[in-house]
Order: sequence, then C-alpha cells, then structure tokens
Amino acid sequence: MELRQKDIKIIQEREKSICYNHGQGTGSIQCDQESVSGTVSQRACVYCGARVVLNPITDAYHIVHGPIGCASYTWDIRGSLSSGEEIYRNSFSTDLREKDVIFGGERKLSSAIDEIVENYRPRVIFIYSTCIVGVIGDDVEAVCRQAESKYGIRVIPVKSPGFAGHKSMGYKAACNALMELMGKEKRTKFRAINYLGDFNLSGEIWIIRNYLKAIGVDIVANITGDADCDSLMKAPSASLNIVQCAGSMTYLARRMEEEHDIPFVKVSFFGLEDTASSLRQIAQIIGDEETLRKTEVLILEESSKVEGELQYYRERLMGKNAAVYVGGGFKAISLIRQFRDLGMDTVVVGTQTGKREDYEIIKNITSPGTVILDDTNPYELEHFIREKGADILVGGVKERPLAYKLGVGFCDHNHERKHALSGFEGAVNFAREIHQSVNSPVWEIIKEELGRRSGI
Repeated sequence: MELRQKDIKIIQEREKSICYNHGQGTGSIQCDQESVSGTVSQRACVYCGARVVLNPITDAYHIVHGPIGCASYTWDIRGSLSSGEEIYRNSFSTDLREKDVIFGGERKLSSAIDEIVENYRPRVIFIYSTCIVGVIGDDVEAVCRQAESKYGIRVIPVKSPGFAGHKSMGYKAACNALMELMGKEKRTKFRAINYLGDFNLSGEIWIIRNYLKAIGVDIVANITGDADCDSLMKAPSASLNIVQCAGSMTYLARRMEEEHDIPFVKVSFFGLEDTASSLRQIAQIIGDEETLRKTEVLILEESSKVEGELQYYRERLMGKNAAVYVGGGFKAISLIRQFRDLGMDTVVVGTQTGKREDYEIIKNITSPGTVILDDTNPYELEHFIREKGADILVGGVKERPLAYKLGVGFCDHNHERKHALSGFEGAVNFAREIHQSVNSPVWEIIKEELGRRSGI
C-alpha cells in the first residue's frame, strides 16, 4: 500500500497514514499515533472516550470534575437504552471556574460528593478528571478514598484529562475504573459470558441476548450497555468474554484474562456473515453438541426471515460505492463485509482508532485501489470521496454535514442512531437505510442544480 498524491496537498506528517490498496505485499500504514497538529482530527478527547464507556451504567452517578461545558457530553449526546434505572441520563459537575483554578477544586469536589450522597443515596460514583484538573493537580484519588471511607460506597476516580492523549486513552481509563468496580468472584458460571463493547444504543444488547438465550448461553454482565453495578461486580464469575467493540474493550478483556483467568474472543454482530460466524464461535467455545445444533437452527431460521427483504435491497444497491469512516477497525471490517453482501464496493475506508492488524485485514478484504485512512480529517475525506465516486458515507454525526455538502447519502453508524443495526434484523435495518439514502431522488436534483450553477 502506498500513497499516490493526486491534486491533494497533504500535511507531510500525514502521508504515512494514507494509503492506496494495490493488493500486493503486506504494506504498512502509520496508526495508533497522536493526531497531527493542525489537521482538524475527528477524534474525541480522553475524557470523551472514558464517558462513552462508563455513561451507560444505568444506576451509577457521574461527577465531571471540571468546567460546566465538559458536563454537556452526556447521555443525550451519546445515547444508550436502559431496561431499569435511568439516573445515568443525568450529569453532575463541579463547575470549576477561575477561582478554583487558582486555589484548587478538591473542596468543591468533596462538597459535590456530599450533596449527591445526601440527596440520592448512590452505591457507585465515578469522578472524571478533565483538562483543568490535569493542569492544577487536584488529588482526585485522595478525595475518592476519603469519600469511600466516610460513606461506605464506591467512589472511583477516572483519570481522563482530555489533553493527555486521544479517545483510546479514555477507553483505557474507563476500563481501569471498571476493574476497580469489579468484585473478586471466581469463575463459577460455565455457560455464561460477559458481553463487552456494546452500549445498547438502540436495543442491540436485547437482540443479541435473545439469540444467546435461544442457544443456551446466559450473559452475566453487559459491559456497559444497559449495565448495572451489581452485574458488573459479578463479571469475574463468567467463563468467557466476548468483545464487540475491540477498540474500547480489548484492554479490559486482556486485564480480565490476566487477573481473573477469563479468556476472550473478538466478535461482531454487524451483518449476516459476522453475526452467524460470531454465534458459531461462541457455541464452539463454551457449548456442547446440543448448543451447536441450536446455533445452526437459529442461524437458519433468522436468515430465512430476512433473506427476501435483503434481496430486494441488493437488487437496488448493486454496483454502488461506499465510503466508511468510523471509530474502530473491527466495525470498519464488518461494514466492508456488509456492503459486499449488498453488492456494493467500499472504495474509501478509515478509522479513528484502528490498529495495524485491523488495517491488514481491511487491505485483504477490499478491492485494489481502495483508499485506506487513519485518523483522517474533513479535507482528506472530502477529497477521496470525490475521487473515488462514493455514493454514500457511513460515519458519525461529525461526518453528516460533509456528506450532504458533497451530495452523497449518509448513514449514521455511531451513537446517535435510533434503530438497531446488530444481528439479523439489524442487517435489514442497515440495508433499508442505505437504500433509502443512496437511491433518494434528492441527489439527482442536487446534482442538476450544482451543474446548472457551474455552467453560469
């Protein structure tokens, strides 16, 4: 893989993070690095990464130790559904100001904890350190220890000053906090798993839970969509961890393997191919012949339900081109396979936090000429979408305006979507959305108008 610069002025430090797939050799791409200054990276900060992971814990309390603006990054921005408590939809802040920067904010944080305990009687509180706290040096850990001793509850610091790295570092900080929360139970539930890295944005965990129940497998803890503190404390009792979002949860899975002797496998429930493969993988690891039989029956039944509608969309999407820019490499890989199942070619693919092994897989499953990007910016993304003639962009909310500006369809595959994209029914929802966006008559109207204006 190498870069061919075609009428695009790329910042020199970015050149090794942009490749064309020529389908030869192993190639390499620079990734998992700090963002280059001045490139308007689409990545989020450390605090945001930590909040993504921990906020879905439905009965936990979250105090943002920092300016009030940081507290705006909460449930209503990221989204997550609950089958129980909904206190997680609230956000609490110490609202640090100029005076606190000068004299310190520890006393203000202690008062915030006192107020929450008095009014709500929480069992677990997470305290997030933001950029300001990283600068002024508040001893958040000491405040947490004092609160735990005073009230007999868990008060867990999350070391997440935004400038300390990027989103992946926030994932790690959140996973360390989860390890602090978990109990010391030994593996006792030998047909039960923990489901890591799904945040139940639109009920996906409930879909997958039903699949697993049908083949005789239970979930001890969702980590962290629709999670509660009790189940998270019991997570070490499971016999297997399955990891959906590899970017956010592989670190936690490795720590649990080292400290609790729980093996893990990476799975994906996006698309028919990956959903079926993941169910089979789980059944083979912890199941017997009866579990394997039930798994094949489930796959056949669920595939049969959706095949007719999927074929309808395949006929209308065949030959279209897609661009993908998402958070993690594992999701990008699943999306490439989904588009292939729909008869579409992925011509641009990038991630914010992909690893070298992810990009090697992406290279092997994409067509020659596909542009592969790591931690790209709007300027580069716009150029390559135009160059490769993409008909739709799959990404997050930050990419939506760019797609519409270019006159191409858009599919939100991030935290703001309102319908499930996991499992067999999620595959239908995805195909339907792609069809409705790509084949909307509005794009022809826009292209005609742009052509008319360019001719003036």
